[in-house]
Amino acid sequence: MKKVMVLFAALVMLAACGRPDSGGSGDSEDGGGESHTISIAHLVSEDQSSHIAAESFKEKVEEESDGQITVELHPNGELYPSDREAIEAVQQGNVEMTIPAVASVSSFNEDFMVFDLPFLFEDYDDAYEVLDGEIGQGLLDDLSEQNIKGLVYAENGFRHLSNNEGPVESLEDIKGLKMRTLESPVHTATFDALGMNASPFAFGELYTALQQGTYDAMEAPVSLFYTNKFYEVQDYLTETGHVYAPTALLMNNEFYEGLPSDLQDLVVEASEEYREEQRELAQQQDSEFLEELKAEGMEVNEPSEELMESFRDEVESVYDEFEDEIGADLVEDVQNASE
Repeated sequence: MKKVMVLFAALVMLAACGRPDSGGSGDSEDGGGESHTISIAHLVSEDQSSHIAAESFKEKVEEESDGQITVELHPNGELYPSDREAIEAVQQGNVEMTIPAVASVSSFNEDFMVFDLPFLFEDYDDAYEVLDGEIGQGLLDDLSEQNIKGLVYAENGFRHLSNNEGPVESLEDIKGLKMRTLESPVHTATFDALGMNASPFAFGELYTALQQGTYDAMEAPVSLFYTNKFYEVQDYLTETGHVYAPTALLMNNEFYEGLPSDLQDLVVEASEEYREEQRELAQQQDSEFLEELKAEGMEVNEPSEELMESFRDEVESVYDEFEDEIGADLVEDVQNASE
């Protein structure tokens, strides 16, 4: 009996020594050898700045995680045809990351509608002051309540108006046009205030809708007009710059919290580098692609100051319409921070 007990104790000790270390918890100091896959779903094409910078994000994260993280990129809306659907997928954990236009994020947190207000920012520096400061970071942090980790803001740039009817020289030129907008009630209200017949529509299906005449007009940054070949289905571009459109790098919060702390730090660092590279490239592309649009036969018009003043006057009502929903204090804070 004594021999049996000694043999049993020896077996227990051997089993304990041979048990593998589970590792990989969110509180550990290193990756513990576990592997993680980050799939990034977004709408733009491979030659647009957001995707190019995402390739740099992938390279950095994979290399500096020593293979613990693999990043898969899914451009062109190949997984989800709209930003809203991609954000929902991130929220539910069906995909780890997405890079939506911030206008679509307002469906998940109404405070983000403040960035959809027309003529809110005068230039890029004004926008960065708010987005990269306390106000912008606070809004990103609030997304954790929706199981979303808001990492950084990047950009689509200033948005411009296009149509198939003719050059826009007065408000009369756009009245009644069927206008595609982002999935944002503020954007839709803005173009309704200008006398257009505005409604939201999924970006991934927009080219076909324009081709078939479902819409007469749309609006987007220069880079998206070019990389998505909208110049083939839109004849006139007016440089209205009516809204500065940020994008956001979003991650499933549960996935982020489940990463070891060193990999969390790596994701944050790579995101910040993504922001700087993408913004610089986006502005370069805006300049280059505007010339390409002209070369492709799109008529580009710079609006008169009188026309822009009439635009601003007509959309003042949008601020009043959404003041209670967004919050007058938040609107005022953004305006003060960008001055």
